[in-house]
Order: sequence, then C-alpha cells, then structure tokens
Amino acid sequence: MESSKIISTEKATVVIQINPQVTQLSSDDGQEANTPLQGFFKSQPKALGTVQIMIGVIVFLLGTVLTFNVRYQPAIVVFSGITYWGSFIYISAGSLSVVAQNHLHLCVVKASLGMNVFSTVTSGIAIILLGIDFGLLISPSCDYSSYYGNVGICEFRQGIFGILLIFSILQFIISICISGFACKATCNSESVVNVALNQSI
Repeated sequence: MESSKIISTEKATVVIQINPQVTQLSSDDGQEANTPLQGFFKSQPKALGTVQIMIGVIVFLLGTVLTFNVRYQPAIVVFSGITYWGSFIYISAGSLSVVAQNHLHLCVVKASLGMNVFSTVTSGIAIILLGIDFGLLISPSCDYSSYYGNVGICEFRQGIFGILLIFSILQFIISICISGFACKATCNSESVVNVALNQSI
C-alpha cells in the first residue's frame, strides 16, 4: 500500500510518497507481520535472545567469582567492570530480541538493532580485555607455587578467563547476526520525494 501527500505552493509542488510495503503475513505466534520485518524472523530472535540472556547471567556470575579472587592477582577484566556492565548489556539486548519477535513492531526491531550493535561493541572490548588477561596468565610470570602460596590458582583463573572468552566470542557472533537481520528488515521501507516546480509565465 502506498501513501502520498501533496504540498503545493505558488512556486513548487512537493509530492511525498511513502511505500512501507504493508503486505500482511502471519508470524509464528499468530500475529500479523509486515513484509519488511518478515526477514527478521529468519534469525530466530527469540532463541538467540534467550541465549544472550543466559550468556549475560553466566558472565555476571563468573565475574563475581573473579572479583572475590582479585586479591591473588589483579585482572583487567575485574577492574574495568565489564563483567558487570557487559552482562547488563547482554541481558538487555537479549530481552529486546525476544520482545521484538513476540510483539513485532518497527520501533521494537530498531531498538533491538541498536542494543545489539552496542552489545557487539561491548563483547569486542571484552574479547580484547580477556585476551590480555589470559595472555598474562599463561606467561612465565605466573609462578603460583612460590608467589601465591596456593597451588592451582593460576589454572583456576585461566579456566574462568577461557570460559568468559568463549562466551564473549559467542555473544559477539550472535549480536552481529541479529543486527544484520534487524538492519535488513528495518531498511526496506522506501520513501520517495518528488519536487515539481510551477513556472509562472
């Protein structure tokens, strides 16, 4: 369906045509979906959003474990706080992805797109910081038996950093996938502006 609005003055006529392509399709939940937003369902936003929420909870819990373990060796991830505010961003992005499939609306899909782009940047920063921390732990300076007095503390922290790194990479991939499908779905609406000049003789 195409809508148009004509604005006319003595010197110019402006015709604004908006073509939102409002062909109705039915979604999995029995709701009606706009054709441009149909592509958003191909990414399975509800399933991926649920995974994002679970990743956020796991990152928060493992970040709490690292925070209580910081007295043995400082970690960049702990001092940056990315395990806390990053997990909040992951949970928010996942929640918006689930809501975008349950209540399909252009504004909700755009909000999910924005939050997933933000989540992609956050998980990219987390990957860099975790890589630095992980690299410091596998260096020869990690002499846990003589310096810390606790055997195995480096292996414990290496395990946590490894798990956090895997989940951050997974979050990065999921956020990019959802962002790509949401961008493709929201960029399909077209508007055409025609300007015709009235020439007076």
